[in-house]
Amino acid sequence: MKSQNKWVRAAIPALLLHCSIGTVYCWSIFSQEIADYIGFSKSATEWAFSFAIFFLGMSAAFLGNIVEKDIHKSSLIAAICFASGMAGTGLFIWYGGAHPGSIVALLGIYVCYGFIMGVGLGTGYLSPVKTLMLWFEDRKGLATGLAVAGFGAAKAIASPIMQALLDSLGEGGIYKMFLILAVVYFAMMFVGHLLLAKPAGWHEPASTEKGARAIDVIKAKPTTFIGIWIMFYLNITCGLALISQEKMIVKCIGLVGIVGILSSVTAVFNAGGRLGFSAWADTFKDRNTIYKIIFVLSIVATGLVILTRGITNMGQNTFLMVLVLILLFVVNAGYGGGFSNVPTLLSDHYGMQNISAIHGITLSAWAFAGLTGNQMASFIVNKFGTEVELTHALADGTTEVIMVNPTGYQTVLYVTIVLYIVAAVVCFTMVGNKSEKKK
Repeated sequence: MKSQNKWVRAAIPALLLHCSIGTVYCWSIFSQEIADYIGFSKSATEWAFSFAIFFLGMSAAFLGNIVEKDIHKSSLIAAICFASGMAGTGLFIWYGGAHPGSIVALLGIYVCYGFIMGVGLGTGYLSPVKTLMLWFEDRKGLATGLAVAGFGAAKAIASPIMQALLDSLGEGGIYKMFLILAVVYFAMMFVGHLLLAKPAGWHEPASTEKGARAIDVIKAKPTTFIGIWIMFYLNITCGLALISQEKMIVKCIGLVGIVGILSSVTAVFNAGGRLGFSAWADTFKDRNTIYKIIFVLSIVATGLVILTRGITNMGQNTFLMVLVLILLFVVNAGYGGGFSNVPTLLSDHYGMQNISAIHGITLSAWAFAGLTGNQMASFIVNKFGTEVELTHALADGTTEVIMVNPTGYQTVLYVTIVLYIVAAVVCFTMVGNKSEKKK
């Protein structure tokens, strides 16, 4: 007889799945290595990550019905696609190393890391969510927050492991790392696939219209859904815009020596926001309240750094430096909390019957934000301000010169605060308060 323990059948498999696919955010660890190894610019290879996030959202949107009907099929698809995409990426990196500048290698990485892994990301992200909410019916936010925190924490866990592999594998370590991790993550996700199961007492309602029911449910409250989609999209866009410039901002304010440590700290806030904000939301009658808190905090933190010109101060004032760090922590926590509260907010408004499909459609916002957030910030930094030299003393007594653009990073905040304000207006008006909860 199969175990009916909620930790074994829901929480552990969810963590195995999400801690595996969440390593997509480790891209910055090895993107320069890939670019150098295959003979392309870093900007050319960056599109692989953007495509991965795009296809994550779009596969979740289009495959949500498969997740709704059969979590075992969807979790197996996730394991196969994610692992094979990772292995394929490794093979094309190897090919690119043997044939520097080969367009075949670059396109192969786009297809494997972007499309194939992207499909695994979307199905893997969705598969455990509804199951968690069914097992933890009284603490839905805590349950989904636990899994989604695994997605956010994956970067902090995997980054040092990946760096150690790159350092120890020698020549060709970059492609060898991908091949090794493909096997490791397939094993983790396959175990998660075998363990994942819905409660024995839950019976899916009979479907009357294939592929149309989720849309029909959304049409019953279209303004609410559009509002949730917009504020979710804007929160991700703002988060990605700032997080993509995070390392350079930290260097700009004079903390070059602890960039790695602060990167891990912000990753902890990202994961903590996913768990903390969702668990906190369980205590409110209206789960939308947590989004109001996230947007207000984000607006205040961004506004303070804008008013004090904390970034352009370049670390000359300790208080202003602290304000910039608080901004990074708040944005990371709010970015994570925005993800973990979406499925439970949707279930409050639309019920559990089609939640995987509805959640999948909502994740299309993530797809478009993945294409716009990073690129928007890069465009602003390239068009506004000028680069200045920042001299940093190294441990061996020598110095290095780092080029930073404080005005460009500060200008990004002017755009993100406007977007946060729009998101807050949508949150207070279009989403509003929860109506009668559906079962």
